[in-house]
Amino acid sequence: QLHLTTSEKNELTKSLEMVQNQLQEKERKIKREISEYKDRLLHTEREHQEALTEANRKNEVEIEACHEKISSLEHFISSQKLEIEHLKSNKEQLNNSLKEANQALGELLKTKVR
Repeated sequence: QLHLTTSEKNELTKSLEMVQNQLQEKERKIKREISEYKDRLLHTEREHQEALTEANRKNEVEIEACHEKISSLEHFISSQKLEIEHLKSNKEQLNNSLKEANQALGELLKTKVR
């Protein structure tokens, strides 16, 4: 009986060791996989951050270019407004000169007719 019990104990001990070894191997495998997933996640996050940073940089450059274009257009509009005012003033002066010339012509024609 003792021999049988000892033999069973030895069998159970071997079986327990095998199960423990299998569990340890599975644990190592799972830890390895977790480590690989963490590395891949970190790598992906880094790539996304780099892409986001680059997109932000490009957007800032584009925004700055738009600001410069707006500023240039505002300056152009301002200069065009000044030019329009100048042309209006010249037109008014020319109209006044034309009126004066027509009046003088009218006077000359009147004196010539007399």
